[in-house]
Amino acid sequence: MSSDFANLPLRDDLRGETPYGAPQLDIPVCLNVNENPYAPPKSVADAIAKRAGAAALKLNRYPDREHVALRDALAGYINAETDAGIKREQVWAANGSNEIMLQLFQAFGGPGKTALGFSPTYSMYPEYARDTFTKWKTVSRREDFTIDTDSAVEEIRRIGPSVVMIANPNNPTGTYIENDDLRVLLDVCKEVRVKNAPESARPVVVVDEAYAEFRTPGLESAISLIGEYPNLAVSRTMSKAFAFAGTRLGYLIGNENVVNALRIVRLPYHLSALTQAASLAALEHSGELLAQVSHLRETRDKTEKWFKTLQYCGRPIKNAESESNFIMFGVFTDRDFIFDELKKRGVLIRAVGPEGYLRVCMGTDEEMRIFREKFAEVLQLANERDGK
Repeated sequence: MSSDFANLPLRDDLRGETPYGAPQLDIPVCLNVNENPYAPPKSVADAIAKRAGAAALKLNRYPDREHVALRDALAGYINAETDAGIKREQVWAANGSNEIMLQLFQAFGGPGKTALGFSPTYSMYPEYARDTFTKWKTVSRREDFTIDTDSAVEEIRRIGPSVVMIANPNNPTGTYIENDDLRVLLDVCKEVRVKNAPESARPVVVVDEAYAEFRTPGLESAISLIGEYPNLAVSRTMSKAFAFAGTRLGYLIGNENVVNALRIVRLPYHLSALTQAASLAALEHSGELLAQVSHLRETRDKTEKWFKTLQYCGRPIKNAESESNFIMFGVFTDRDFIFDELKKRGVLIRAVGPEGYLRVCMGTDEEMRIFREKFAEVLQLANERDGK
């Protein structure tokens, strides 16, 4: 996109910036934005339509700005998974987890404040910081893309951040941090004073669990730690595992004071009546919507094993150990060549993350068959091209 803002009083820090967004192209096999490839069953679509139809009869009125019924339903879903005893007052929802994150930065960031993340990680985090005039700092992950807790503790003490961002599983790497390691970071945040904040202020630790449902059974959610750590907030979404990306429903679980802080910065009536209605219907049919998650998890594990059988320029292809519905793999001399050659063959993946790496989302069995076939063709070309 090319824009000329010369005659507009655009903020100086936004000049030269471009909007975030993965390509939306008319390509047969799209494996680039980590969606669930399986559409909702007709029975669920009918239930959504029924609830939306009822809501449509009242669209002359503003929606419930506190979305009470939806928060009750979300608490019920979370408690069924985690047995955490979450109450409605500890839940908040918004238009995708992106809006949840922006509200967190609006509430706890700002001029003079710093947010800390662990790179490589989700590329929108620094944009939330930019948009709220919050400094963004990162600690590099280990070579295997896990978090080095010793380095993390050192930087938290040194920086005194107001927000600590932890994607778990991480995007784009898919790597997971155990709750025992999370405790290390949460414990230090109990002690550290936030710079440029009242003496008693401690960092808010945000664990972004957008892909939590794809993790291996037995791996704990950070939600189980909320009762111990009042400054912990866990963000989730219905866009991924729920096959509900078109609805844009994200939510947060945390201490009631954290939720109340987001209520201060939210826009009036930010969650439409139709969004609330559709989301309630989806939660009533969560089992049906999540039915493909275990199969996608198996597809991920098989694809990781398949990558390990391949070589690029005489070296095995590396992939981060993923607990999500995508895999980051590399390392390629020219990842753009591979990306472009796949696109020519009707397969769209993502050139994202550290230099030399690509990311592929798990699709249907047929989509993955096509991906493997086309990637093998392109890998042979890359080996001939780069192996000289």
